[in-house]
Formats: sequence, structure tokens, C-alpha cells
Amino acid sequence: MRKLPQLSALRAFEAAARRLSFKAAADELNVTPTAISHQIRYLEETLGTKLFERGTRSVRLTSSGHQLFPPLRDGLDSFERAVDAVRRTQVGKTAILSSTVAFMARRLAPLAGSFREAHPDWTLRLDASNKTVDLDSEADLAIRYGSGNHPGMTVIPLFQDSFGPVCSPRLGISTLEDLRKATLIHFEWGAAMRNDARASVWRHWLEKAGMTGIDADAGLSFTDEIHAVQATLAGQGVGLLSLTLVAEELASGVLVQPFAMSLESFRYDLVYSARRSDQPAVTVLKEWIMGELAQPRGHDRDHRHGG
Repeated sequence: MRKLPQLSALRAFEAAARRLSFKAAADELNVTPTAISHQIRYLEETLGTKLFERGTRSVRLTSSGHQLFPPLRDGLDSFERAVDAVRRTQVGKTAILSSTVAFMARRLAPLAGSFREAHPDWTLRLDASNKTVDLDSEADLAIRYGSGNHPGMTVIPLFQDSFGPVCSPRLGISTLEDLRKATLIHFEWGAAMRNDARASVWRHWLEKAGMTGIDADAGLSFTDEIHAVQATLAGQGVGLLSLTLVAEELASGVLVQPFAMSLESFRYDLVYSARRSDQPAVTVLKEWIMGELAQPRGHDRDHRHGG
């Protein structure tokens, strides 16, 4: 028979040790800070040792607290994964893939049917979010866009993104002089990326092309990248767009890339938790993504049109 303190006290201690705050632990467990304090005091009395040094506005672990916290944290993480696995077994095989809203809409949603063809006994759930989701609890795997720095995660690089001017062939853009008369289409980068040099905007491209006399901020501006893509597809102007997101349209000729010059931008990575690498959902998603996206369609073709 195991001689363990009450699980509620162990959970209270783990949350408080992880957050180094009784209030934050209380918010997480949906109880009052007083309840957390009582649970930890009970645990200290049961173990016969202090687990926290209490300050006026903060707490810190004692040596005994440091000794108890890691195995307890890892044990609760293990419990959570086991419960999640059982829950998923009961509701069927579901694989959850997270990615940015733009990449989900432009690249993943059109491919979703191929997942069902390859894995007919699985349900694919696509979670479109520009926020970083928890890959231990909220999704099985993610395709993330950025610098490639994902601490604590297993990372498989997919491909580098680049930006270039694209437009409908109906506009007849083929020279820089044509571009002077065209409407430029812009979108706003998110706060986390907008100050990074890799966040491509028209000013960067025009400077690299050596073009002067063009207002780099004029034209049509959208707060959402998808809307900028849609306006470009509708022939409203020339968009400085991700060549990854419009690869299919460039390959089919619905859009053209009038100028060969492009700007290298951020990277797409396949990312998952190392602690869940042996989970079936991670395995089937990784296999599907590598088959569909490791070599993005359209990037190996020449999309230049004139200029």
C-alpha cells in the first residue's frame, strides 16, 4: 500500500512550485490562495519539513522543495498524458495539427483530404491560430513560422519562405515602369515579427531593386495576410506576398511573379514535443506532412514573367 499525502496537496504544491506563486497556483486550480496555503501547510506537516520560504510578495523553494518538485512535476505530466491517451482512445483516433491562420487556409486546408485518404481510420483536426499552442496538451504537432528557435521541442525544418511581387496576369505588369503605375498591396505583420528585418515589406523590396520615386506605403493595406492575398487574386494590385502561400496559383498561372528578385524571410518548421514523439497521432501527422510539404509544390518551377 502506497503511503502518499493527499493528491490535492501534491497538486497544490506542484502548481505553486512551478509558478512560484500561491495566487497563480490558485488561479490555475480554480481555488483560493488560502486553500493553496492550507494544502501546502498540511503537506509540510505531513513531511516534517518546510517546502517554501515565504516572503511578503513571493515564495521560493527550500532545499526540500527543490528535491520534491521535479519528480512530482514529471509524474503529474505523465498522468496527464495517460489520461489524454485514454480519452482519445474512447472518442476515436484524432490527430490535432496547429498552424498559423494564413498557412492553414492557403496550404493545409486544401490538402486535408489527402490525410483521410492515407489514414481513413483517423480524424484530422486543423487548429488555426497565430498563438503558440501547448504541444503537450492542446495539439499533437504544429507547423510554426519564425526563426526556427523552439526551446524544448523537436524541430524538423520544412522550408524557407520568401516574398516577391505577384499579381494577376491581367494587369500586364512586366517592367519596373509598369510597377510605378500599379497599386501596391500591403498587409500588417503581427507585433511579434514586425520589427524583424525578415518581415518583408514593400520598402525593403523597392530599396533592393534600386527603385526610387514610389511611395512604399501607398496603395491598399490589410490587417490580415489572407485578405492581401485575396485582393491580389482579384486583380486589385501587386502584392508583396509569401511565395509559399501562393505557390499553387503561381504554378497554375492564376498569378505571375513579374520580377525575379525576392526577399528571404522566415522559416517553416514541423514542431512537436519530444515527450510525445512516440504517440501515434504525432507519427501519422509527421508522415503526412513530410510527404506533402517537405518539397513545397511550385517552388521548383520558374514563376518569373518578364522583367
